Amino acid sequence: MYVALWPGNVYPLGSCWDGKGTNFTLFSENATGVELCLFDRDDEETRIQLTEVSNFVWHGYIPGIGPGQRYGYRVHGPYAPQEGHRFNPNKLLIDPYTKAIAGEVGNGPELYGYSWESEEADLSFSDLDSAPLMPKSVVVDQSFDWEDDKLLRTPWNETIIYETHVKGFTKLHPDIPEELRGTYAGMAHPAAIEHLQRLGISAVELMPVHHFLSVPGHLADKGLRNYWGYDSINYFAPHSEYSSSGTLGEQVREFKEMVKALHRAGIEVILDVVYNHTGEGNHMGPTLSMRGIDNANYYRLVDGDARYYMDFTGCGNSLNVRHAQVLKMIMDSLRYWVTEMHVDGFRFDLASALARELYEVDRLSAFFDIIHQDPTIADVKLIAEPWDIGTGGYQVGNFPVLWSEWNGKYRDTARDFWRGVDSTLGEFAYRLTGSPDLYYQENGRRPNASINFITAHDGFTLNDLVSYNEKHNEANGEESRDGESHNRSWNCGAEGETDDPEVLQLRERQRRNFLVTLMLSQGIPMILGGDEMGRTQHGNNNGYCQDSEISWFNWDLVQGNTDLLDFTRELIYFRRQHPVFRRRKWFQGQAIHGSGVSDIMWFNPDGSEMDQEQWEIGYAKSMGVFLNGNMIPSPGKQGQRISDDSFLIFFNAHYETLEFNLPQGMQDNQWVLVIDTKEPRFIQEERIYTGDRTVPVTARSLVLLRQMV
Repeated sequence: MYVALWPGNVYPLGSCWDGKGTNFTLFSENATGVELCLFDRDDEETRIQLTEVSNFVWHGYIPGIGPGQRYGYRVHGPYAPQEGHRFNPNKLLIDPYTKAIAGEVGNGPELYGYSWESEEADLSFSDLDSAPLMPKSVVVDQSFDWEDDKLLRTPWNETIIYETHVKGFTKLHPDIPEELRGTYAGMAHPAAIEHLQRLGISAVELMPVHHFLSVPGHLADKGLRNYWGYDSINYFAPHSEYSSSGTLGEQVREFKEMVKALHRAGIEVILDVVYNHTGEGNHMGPTLSMRGIDNANYYRLVDGDARYYMDFTGCGNSLNVRHAQVLKMIMDSLRYWVTEMHVDGFRFDLASALARELYEVDRLSAFFDIIHQDPTIADVKLIAEPWDIGTGGYQVGNFPVLWSEWNGKYRDTARDFWRGVDSTLGEFAYRLTGSPDLYYQENGRRPNASINFITAHDGFTLNDLVSYNEKHNEANGEESRDGESHNRSWNCGAEGETDDPEVLQLRERQRRNFLVTLMLSQGIPMILGGDEMGRTQHGNNNGYCQDSEISWFNWDLVQGNTDLLDFTRELIYFRRQHPVFRRRKWFQGQAIHGSGVSDIMWFNPDGSEMDQEQWEIGYAKSMGVFLNGNMIPSPGKQGQRISDDSFLIFFNAHYETLEFNLPQGMQDNQWVLVIDTKEPRFIQEERIYTGDRTVPVTARSLVLLRQMV
């Protein structure tokens, strides 16, 4: 096959079709040679030596090559693992900048740069060709008619996040055509969007959609798959398995159609991204892309022993964000997903690993500086998972301005409170008010810095949180050694499924307690997809490898959980209607014109105000909270004053019913019952409390009263 090769351009990186041909570029500082490998429909390979090198970028232009062309690279250079170099031209490599990938990574010794049979392990050299087992990069046509679509830019304080999985959400949905289930098109289907719209959420946070390693070797041996997707092998290409229309660039168009449909429904798209490590694993892992392109630059290697990788993630390697080209790749990827794919924001997995410049987490690292000054990225939603497994990696509250954080302390405090474990009033109060102890800093952070959640993909579902004391991960094939052992869960009296009506009633009440607490807290609520309809993983708290009915949404559950689903819908609508629960600024505890009534106040069940000693050292299982709707400091969108109803919330995590008195000074008002979590739905009939009439709050339940005007 004759192929004309022109010098081409050094920019942009990746493959770029101009309507007449395609420009190919690849960064490698330490390579001695680069071969571009083109594959025809019969998988016949044509190798073209790239001879032009500018600023360590190897480049060439081939006329006549267009969208749908599959390709890869073979990179020559020293194979010296002890010096950090793992070049092996027998291994076909994925272009780190490709916008689409066709095929799955196979399983076999051909994928590894070393010989499985050698006693020297990874210090040996493999002559096996990996091309038959490797997916191929694809040249794509980026044109797309977005019409008038643009980023929604939903204000943070109006945001309600729904964490879900493209495949899991749609795989079993009975109203989605079977050929679309588990795909981007399925996520864009009217039946899927209708559920999200009726629920009332404002954003979906999609678990990883960057193309990832579906069947790592350690799972293939067990017949399991990488379901969550936290093993990226590329940061530009949407995962091709989620495409119903094809893998030769069609997945790019289908993803865009999904975003466009969700935007049309008023729903933002936030991507869970994994820029801290790749699916190539540790020194014994496969050679799929960056390891074979320029291992010493792309990965953090151990100082003094470059054979091994620094691992701040528990996944075998960490990207070398200290290197300018790696930072550039991450930033190029982020900008691509915003400008070309129209996503509204990102949740950064194990974000502390990105901040590491030496061995410590540095909040002023180059990565955050670059994010801050970038006009495209600084203007979208940025969410950090603020921890990694390295020393000092737990950094909740320490990320800079512009960033919101998954608030693990909120999760832990809420779980402890409702299972009756002693937690101080101060701790619970901080979480309910947006965690000012973590985020109220001079750098300008607001309550939206706190992403509040009770459950997430990593751990129990809400149903399982109130149904299991212990994890049950037998299906993962590791004898339940995997997954978190300290879940702060409580089975309410029976482990797992039960017919005991008292246990079931208590579980239903606890689910409502958690949901109401979440929606009435300052900060940004995040719901785990399926919690609204009682989704269960049967006690499995680590479903990362369960691409099965354990993880997929069972839509039949809706029929048995209509009360829970309707309650959740009402609750989300209620939050959206009342700005007092989603303030943009912190509570100050300041009185109105000397009246003695503050923007927030805390009370004992007898109606007396809690004193300083109770606040600092008191353990709280029951309390009252007053939220003043007349003291919302932030103006509306047009500068108008915002006012709302005022509310009393009575919390009772005690094992007995308690009678709450209306606080002194508020007994002359009339208070109407809105929510009582012992009831399956919002209160419909008018129940009014005033004067010295007490408010009964059932054991382990919550009551919300609205002041009548």
